[in-house]
Amino acid sequence: MSKNTPFLSVVVPAYNEEVNIKRGAPEKLVSYLKEQKYTWEVIFVDDGSTDNTASLLEKLKNQEQRVRLIRNPHQGKAATVTTGVGKAIGAIILFTDTDQATPMNQVEKFLPHFKQGYDVVIGSRHGRAGMPFIRKITAYGFVILRTMILRLPFKDTQTGFKAFRQEAARDIFSRLKIFGKGGVISGAAVKAGFDLEILFVARKLGYKIKEMSVEWHHPGTTRVNIIKDSIDGLRDMLRIRWNALQGKYKS
Repeated sequence: MSKNTPFLSVVVPAYNEEVNIKRGAPEKLVSYLKEQKYTWEVIFVDDGSTDNTASLLEKLKNQEQRVRLIRNPHQGKAATVTTGVGKAIGAIILFTDTDQATPMNQVEKFLPHFKQGYDVVIGSRHGRAGMPFIRKITAYGFVILRTMILRLPFKDTQTGFKAFRQEAARDIFSRLKIFGKGGVISGAAVKAGFDLEILFVARKLGYKIKEMSVEWHHPGTTRVNIIKDSIDGLRDMLRIRWNALQGKYKS
């Protein structure tokens, strides 16, 4: 790692996040990092927002030289995160959500595990405070299907707080078959299958993965459509399994 390379890159996808930006969530993220001894960068990737998200993030970028802003056409969270990861130069690359449902300080639970030889560390929501009961029920069903179809041995694959060694991130994201590329879309698009494909590919390639319990607070606003997202999630699981049977994820 050269002396100009940050230790940690934080990728933050953003689509119509004006409310969360105005309540200070991104500023809290940056303020936390300013207190740390390691070097860092934050990459906000605007997903073609139709509100003032991009202009508000531009102001934050102008206040701190370690903050970058990328403006994408609207392609959904998967393509937005992938763009940020592709531009990140840190030794460790983390992606997290704009609303900071999992606070940035939880990264401190992750970092020691990279020193222990892990390639990927993922957050697992502890208690899921504030999550509506119906979402807890559907989440339980999702876990059963995920285990049956993909054999992923994790308690929680969907928390938007995941970190990778840079080399592992480059390798994993370059091999995504369903979510590796994104066309221009309309409306919000948060696909459960994106996290599933990342973790499925990581395991297929033999990367060492650690799951860590993290704080998580229901953000109050959500883009989850339980019926549609459940159908999409099942379809994505089947597509991932089919790709695997065809050998598309082989190292």
